[in-house]
Amino acid sequence: MPYTVKEIAQWVDAVVEGDDGLTIDRLAKIEEAGPGALTFISNPRYEKHLATTAASAVLVPKDFPAANKTLLRCADPYFAFMTLMQKLYGAAPALPAGVHPSAVIAQDAVIAADAAIGPLVVIGRGCRIGRATQLHPGVVLGDGVQVGEHCVLYANVSVRENCRIGHRVIIHCGAVVGSDGFGFAFRDGRYHKIPQLGVVVIEDDVEIGANTTIDRATLGETVIRAGAKLDNLIQIAHNVEIGSHTALAAQSGISGSTRVGRHVRIGGQAGAVGHIEIGDRAAVGAQAGVTKSVPQDVFVSGYPAREHMSAKREEASLSKLPELLKRVKRLEETLAKLQTKS
Repeated sequence: MPYTVKEIAQWVDAVVEGDDGLTIDRLAKIEEAGPGALTFISNPRYEKHLATTAASAVLVPKDFPAANKTLLRCADPYFAFMTLMQKLYGAAPALPAGVHPSAVIAQDAVIAADAAIGPLVVIGRGCRIGRATQLHPGVVLGDGVQVGEHCVLYANVSVRENCRIGHRVIIHCGAVVGSDGFGFAFRDGRYHKIPQLGVVVIEDDVEIGANTTIDRATLGETVIRAGAKLDNLIQIAHNVEIGSHTALAAQSGISGSTRVGRHVRIGGQAGAVGHIEIGDRAAVGAQAGVTKSVPQDVFVSGYPAREHMSAKREEASLSKLPELLKRVKRLEETLAKLQTKS
C-alpha cells in the first residue's frame, strides 16, 4: 500500500470504469469505507450503500449498473476482494520454526526440521509432524497422531490417539478431534459404555472452527473429506462422513453414521439425525431439522426439513391461522343462529 486502481485491477482481472489513477491505501467494508479505500458489492442487499459510501473505488460484478463512482468490474467481486486481502495483508504471523523448551515430546516422535512447536505442546509416542506445520501453545497430540505438511493447529487443540490429519489443514482454538463417540448400551437399568475403537481422518485443505468437536468412529473412521469447511461450535458424531468442499455453519450437528455429500451447504444450528444421507450439492437451511435422507441438488428447510418452497408456503399459511380460526368461529356462531331460527 498504496497502489493505483489500475494496478489492483490487473491483479484481479478487472475492467476499470472511472479513474484508474486513484490511489488505494486500504480495503474496507462498504458501510465503513472512506477516501482511499477499496470496497466491494457482491450481494444485492448492499447496493443501497453505493450512493452513500465514501470509498474511492468499488469492486462489482461485470453486469453491475453504471454509477457515479470508480468501478472495477470483475467475474466475482467477493473472491477478488479475498484475493486482495491475502495479497495486501498476508496471513497471521507464523510461529518460528523449532521446538519451545517447555514442549513435552515423546522420544520416538518424528518432527520435520522446519516445523514450529510452541510452548506447552504435548506430543505423544509415535506421532509424525510434517514440514512447516505449526502447533501453537497448549496443543495436545495423543499417541500415534499424524499431522501433514503446512498445517496450523491453534492454541489448545486436542487430537486424540491415532487420528490422521492431511496437508494444509487449519484447526482453530479449542477444537477436539477424536473424542469418544456417544455410544452406550442400556441394560439392567443403566448405560454401558461401548468402546470407541475407530479414528478420525481429516483430509487435505480442511478448516475446522474453534471449539468444534469431531468424534472418533466406533469402528472404522469418521472422515472429513478434502476442502470441507467447518465453522465454530459444530458437533460431528461417530462414523459420520462429510464430503469434499462441503460447508457447515456454526452450531450445526450431524448425528452418528450419517453421510453428507460433496458441495453441500448446511446452515447455522441445523441438525441431522443419524443413519441418513444428504446428497451432493444439497442445501440445508438454518435451524432445519433433517429427519430423513435428502436427495442431491435439493434445498430443504424447517422442521421437519422439507423442500424449501413448500416449507415457506406452510409457514406463510401458519401465520394466517389466527385470523382463519376467528373466521371459523364467526361462521359457527352464524350457523348456530340460523339453526335456532329454523
